[in-house]
Amino acid sequence: MSKREIYEQKTEALITPLVEEKGFELVDVEYVKEGGNWYLRAYIDKPGGITVDDCEVISRALSDRLDEDDFIDEAYILEVSSPGLGRPLKKEKDFARSVGQEVELRTYRAVDRQKEFTGILSAYDKSSITLKMENEEMLVFDRANVALVRLAFDF
Repeated sequence: MSKREIYEQKTEALITPLVEEKGFELVDVEYVKEGGNWYLRAYIDKPGGITVDDCEVISRALSDRLDEDDFIDEAYILEVSSPGLGRPLKKEKDFARSVGQEVELRTYRAVDRQKEFTGILSAYDKSSITLKMENEEMLVFDRANVALVRLAFDF
């Protein structure tokens, strides 16, 4: 297991009780390097959406816990935020909640000379994702070829 994965798992274990205590949902935790800085990001949500105040409460509590445990070697910037409108579907519960909704799917390799698809998430399992397209056609994608799935949104 990589250092990044260890940091993400340990952070998830610290933040989960804090988030659940407030009635929020932990969507994801990521530890990434961007522009020379390390970022530890936690994405939280709740029905009706997360506010800045919600993020601040969790950020302060998590920061205190991270200071106590002090398991991250590098300097990093802590961010707690909403996953946003176009949030990626990563976990089983994300897919389950999104069945019947419109999603955008990107593949690593072209399928019929196309890498981006938009359709209704109709089914999923460990090996495939099925979208119902506008023309009622069902497209089944091998999960190993799927780079990203996220909720679609129109403005």
